[in-house]
Amino acid sequence: MSMSADDAIPPKELAKKLRPLPALIFSSRWLQLPLYLGLIVAQGVYVVLFLKELTHLVGGAMKFTEQEIMLVVLGLIDVVMISNLLTMVIVGGYETFVSRLELEKHPDQPEWLSHVNASVLKIKLAMAIIGISSIHLLRTFIYAGQLGQEGGGPYTETGVMWQAIIHGLFVVSAIGIAYVEKLGQSSYGHPPQH
Repeated sequence: MSMSADDAIPPKELAKKLRPLPALIFSSRWLQLPLYLGLIVAQGVYVVLFLKELTHLVGGAMKFTEQEIMLVVLGLIDVVMISNLLTMVIVGGYETFVSRLELEKHPDQPEWLSHVNASVLKIKLAMAIIGISSIHLLRTFIYAGQLGQEGGGPYTETGVMWQAIIHGLFVVSAIGIAYVEKLGQSSYGHPPQH
């Protein structure tokens, strides 16, 4: 029985077939492992920050104004969205660039992980960055009514303008990434016409 190109080659047999230089280059992907472990530590720091802000919110719930509560809640949402971004980078990046996690039968496997690749990961990351930018912009807009007044909050008119421009650039960049990926899929998905 012969093996087709689609048949999986057992890792030990594959390792024997690789010459030393390709084997070294292929093994270098494991240098990313400390980076992903470091991101897990960073996510732990975000959990501590979230708990600190949540304690701040609960402790001040009776004395905070509605605007102050909204700002703290937006801060909590921001921490959660950054944590989601970290999870996508850690899990998706490890699965895409280092090694398979072999979660196919696991009941807690995230739905998005079953079809993750570098293209999907780029688009998901772009969307997460837009979401985080939106939260920051919303927080800024809460202070927009105080602009130009004495003690008008932590933002200036120029600062608000630049935040809006940068957010717009994030949106345009995400659309560009998605469009380029779509062009790439359509050109690779169809055989050339002769």
